[in-house]
Amino acid sequence: MPTPQAALVPHVTTGPPHAVRVRSLTKVYGGGGTAVTALDDVHHDFPAAGFTAVMGPSGSGKSTLMHCAASLERATSGSVEIGGRDVTGWSERRLTLLRRRHIGFVFQNFNLVSALNVADNVALPVRLGGRRPDRSRLDELLARVGLSDRRGHRPVELSGGQQQRVAVARALITRPEVVFADEPTGALDRASGRDVLALLRDAVDGLGTTVIMVTHDPRAAAWADQVLVLADGRLVDRLRGPQVTAGTIAARLAALGG
Repeated sequence: MPTPQAALVPHVTTGPPHAVRVRSLTKVYGGGGTAVTALDDVHHDFPAAGFTAVMGPSGSGKSTLMHCAASLERATSGSVEIGGRDVTGWSERRLTLLRRRHIGFVFQNFNLVSALNVADNVALPVRLGGRRPDRSRLDELLARVGLSDRRGHRPVELSGGQQQRVAVARALITRPEVVFADEPTGALDRASGRDVLALLRDAVDGLGTTVIMVTHDPRAAAWADQVLVLADGRLVDRLRGPQVTAGTIAARLAALGG
């Protein structure tokens, strides 16, 4: 990946020490004898300007936790705070505005608009908010992700790793308080995945962004500051500091059958 040519102004937060807080978060799908509890009374504070990885065996509830914490899904019970705002019970319109202005998303399958070039894909969240993109911000982000020379290309002309770097730049264009990344390296080879993880890590360390990432890969999770481990919808382990290594993470998952 090309060396970045420009540095971005860090996001400065004066809010609470946690970017996202969930309390007694429970999510049940269906009802009666077919009800499935995807989340079961989960509590956690996701620290501001921190990188948290969420892991667990298949069906553990990790994606459901991310979706509820990001207000993409409504929990059955419990509460969610984002940037000190208790968003529990907010209307879908208010949640849409919150996501558009304060949250960034990176998905496994990139979710780029095929008819738009790189620059327009990155600027899309700003335009959807009814604003004109800041040209200097756009230029800085394209340099940050090493795609200044690809700004006029469409997604079909890019590799998978380049498309995901576009998605990272798009997630950062609004200076979000938190970026949610759902398996961001799942469709990439190892080298491209490292590039994307390095960009997410740099967003935390250099820009003060909060990153919450769901992943199945212990090597990817080892880029985080802390790792949450879920099983059967419950938070069963937290790894921090020297515990956050690919080997330790893999051993914990193996013990859970992940």
